[in-house]
Amino acid sequence: MSAIKYYEKISGLLGRIHSSQQGALERASEAMAETIASGGRVYLFGSGHSVIPVLDIFPRYGSFVGFVPLYDPRLMWTNVVGPGGARELLWLERREGYAEVFLRSYPLSRGDCMLVFSHGGLNAVPVEVAMIAGQKGLTVITVSSHANVKAARPAHSSGKVLSDFASIAIDNCVEPEDSQVDIGMPEKVAAGSTMAAVFVAMSLVAETGARLMAQGVKPHTFVSPNVPGVEKDHNQKVFEEFARRQCLCPPEED
Repeated sequence: MSAIKYYEKISGLLGRIHSSQQGALERASEAMAETIASGGRVYLFGSGHSVIPVLDIFPRYGSFVGFVPLYDPRLMWTNVVGPGGARELLWLERREGYAEVFLRSYPLSRGDCMLVFSHGGLNAVPVEVAMIAGQKGLTVITVSSHANVKAARPAHSSGKVLSDFASIAIDNCVEPEDSQVDIGMPEKVAAGSTMAAVFVAMSLVAETGARLMAQGVKPHTFVSPNVPGVEKDHNQKVFEEFARRQCLCPPEED
């Protein structure tokens, strides 16, 4: 069965990430824990389907204050074609200069982190988000297919790819074509990069949370109301803490 083939492919993929990326995951988690413990922000960015791990980090049961997702509806499809369509999104995602305008709305500061997801690691917007964050002194963490950038030519005018701007580059260990299952035609079906990205994202959340606790910093965790002993207003306090700590007003220009 093709479903079994997909399970086997994804099991192997997650195993490769676990065995080959442990060091990068630990370094990234240490950087994020230090940022959150000091009151800083760990920004999260992805466009297209790479917004899925961003959505899954915060606000999400089991995650905590300190993560700041950066959402732009223009870079997230809500339709197939037409307004909000995938075709239109893909066009914008490849345009140089848009990321700089988008990031003006956020107070990126030295000591913060920027976590960027992009399977391909080639399109202009994620590349420039990482580039600009690095220029502002953030610790840049990228999650992309390192095999893809070896198989493809850089698309950005700088001649660089996403991982070139990373302080810590995590390989999602997915093949360039992404799809996993051969059903008897040239193109395969059933993508793997989303499973890889969410696995990396949740690994980072788990390790960052553990490192915060090891430092004596209890994270303000967004939690399911079904957990015994949780106060009724627990999540309201989480949102209040997020609002208190995350001033989303960009600094005034000199």
